[in-house]
Amino acid sequence: MKKTFKALWPYLRIVLSLLLLWLAARNIDWQALRQTNIAINPGWFILALTLLVFANILPVVRWSWIMRSMGLHQPISRCITLYFAGGLINQGLPSTIGGDSYRAVEASRSATAAQRSGDQALGTRAPTLSEELHQPVDLNRAPPRLRLGFISVALDRGLGLIGNNILGALGLIMGGAMIAPWGESLGWWVLGTMLAGVALASQLLSVSRTRLWIQKIFTTLGMPEAMPGLNTALGWPTVVPQLAISLCTHILAITAFWCCLQAFGTTAPFSALMVGLPALGLLMMLPISISGWGLREATLSTTLVLWGVDSGITVLASVSFGIVTLVTYLPGAISLLERRRQDDLSTKH
Repeated sequence: MKKTFKALWPYLRIVLSLLLLWLAARNIDWQALRQTNIAINPGWFILALTLLVFANILPVVRWSWIMRSMGLHQPISRCITLYFAGGLINQGLPSTIGGDSYRAVEASRSATAAQRSGDQALGTRAPTLSEELHQPVDLNRAPPRLRLGFISVALDRGLGLIGNNILGALGLIMGGAMIAPWGESLGWWVLGTMLAGVALASQLLSVSRTRLWIQKIFTTLGMPEAMPGLNTALGWPTVVPQLAISLCTHILAITAFWCCLQAFGTTAPFSALMVGLPALGLLMMLPISISGWGLREATLSTTLVLWGVDSGITVLASVSFGIVTLVTYLPGAISLLERRRQDDLSTKH
C-alpha cells in the first residue's frame, strides 16, 4: 500500500495543483476582466526575468562559500550550473530525489579531471543521470563527501528560510494590521525569534566547549569537515553577509512578482507582497503541489485582496510569475542534456 501511494503521489500533486488553481480562479469574473481591456506590457516580464536570474545567482555565492569551507571545491560556473539544474528539476521534472538532492550529489563529486581519472582507475563508475534522479539516497550508507554535499545544501536552504521569515516578519510589522489586529504583534514576535535564534547560534559557535562538542558529533559521523561549513553559515561575523544575501535574494524575488503585477497595469504595496510571498515560501515546503502551482495563485489572491488588489489580476500575475520562474531555470536544461549526452557516449564505449 505504501509503495503504491508513493508511486501515485506525483500524480496526486498534479491533481492538487489543478484543484488549487480552480479554487483560486472560480470566483473571478473573467467577462468583467476582459472588458477592462488590460494593456499588457511585456517589458515588465523581462525585468522580472532579470531580477529572478540575480535572485538565483546570489544564493550560489552563499552555497559555494559554504562548500569551499568544507573542502568541496567546485568552480563557481559549475555551482551556477548545478543550482539552475536543481531549480529546473524542482519545477516538476520527474525524479525521486528532487533538485536540491541532485545538486548535493553532483557537488560532492570530484571537480578535477585528474580526480575523475583516479576514480576510473579504481574501477568506480559514476551513476547515469537517470539513475541519479530516480534512486533515493541513503545517507546512512552514503560516503562522507556525499554527506557533506547534503549538509551544504541544508545550510544553504536553512539560511534562505531564515531570510524568508525575517522578511515576512517585517512585512507583518508594516502591514499586518490589514490581516488581523494581532498581525503587527506577530511580526515583532517572529522577527525577535529569528534574530534571537541566529544570535544564539552564533554565540554558541563562539564557545570553545560547544564547538568541541559539535566537532565530536561530526567526527563520529565521519565528516569532521562539516564544522567549518556550519561556522561559515552561522558563525560570527560571517552570518551577517550570509543573512544579507538571503534578504537580498527574497527582496529580488518579491520585486520580480511586483513587476508581473505592473505588467498588467496593477500594483500592490510592497509590504503586502512581503507578507504574501514569504507565507507562500513556507507553504511550499509542504509537498502538496507541483512547484507551488495552484498553491501560489490561491495564497496570493487571498492575501492581496485584503489590500484591494483584484484577485483576477493577481491570478494572472501569479501564473505569469510561475512561467517566468520556469524560463529562469531553463539554462539548467543545458547541464542536464550535456550530462545525458555524456552518459550515452560512455555507454557506447
